Amino acid sequence: MNRRRLALAVLPLLLAVTGCTSGTANDEPAPRPAAERPSPFRDCATLSTAPTTTSPNSGTATSATAIPASPGTSGTTARAAGGSALPELTLSCFTGGAPVVLREVAGPAVINVWASWCPPCRKELPAFQRLSERAAGQLQVVGVNSRDSRGGAQSIGEDFGVRFPILVDQGEALQRELKRNAIPLTLFVDADGQVRHIDASGALDDTKLAKLVRQHLGLAVPA
Repeated sequence: MNRRRLALAVLPLLLAVTGCTSGTANDEPAPRPAAERPSPFRDCATLSTAPTTTSPNSGTATSATAIPASPGTSGTTARAAGGSALPELTLSCFTGGAPVVLREVAGPAVINVWASWCPPCRKELPAFQRLSERAAGQLQVVGVNSRDSRGGAQSIGEDFGVRFPILVDQGEALQRELKRNAIPLTLFVDADGQVRHIDASGALDDTKLAKLVRQHLGLAVPA
């Protein structure tokens, strides 16, 4: 008798659980995955095109003007002789599209290697964004996001207002080619595609960036 009463008491509970599960499956739509947020970064389609600026009088595009040479010096800047080509690497663009051959990035260019988990990287990224705006038409600013999560990189771009193109290097291939372990790293690439300087001094600000651009690329950029 007691067992029968127990069975009758448990039966409604089982029916309730079964009904709730089936009702949820039949009456409510399955949850949809969250929509991917649009990238804050520009695409990489123009990275192989040399920077140009538009003349206010003619409306035609002209190449950037280098700093004139000092009397008694050859060339247009006091850049160190030599330099080396960019490594033979092909990296993905954060926004998708065709992969980018690093050696085909047209100079002058400033290439910054960074990650969202790196405090000095986060500190200096706004200065690189300002450089990209101030030097528009004179040089390209390109980021290389190294060993990072997509969400972390995206959040930095959104929070810090970073808009220049970003390449993705999850395997740290560029750092291995350069034989550099720590980031941030900044490469200064001249108009001939030669790496004139690699800076690993820590977070750069507007003044330091302008000085390095002038010293190694021969371009005057307001700080």
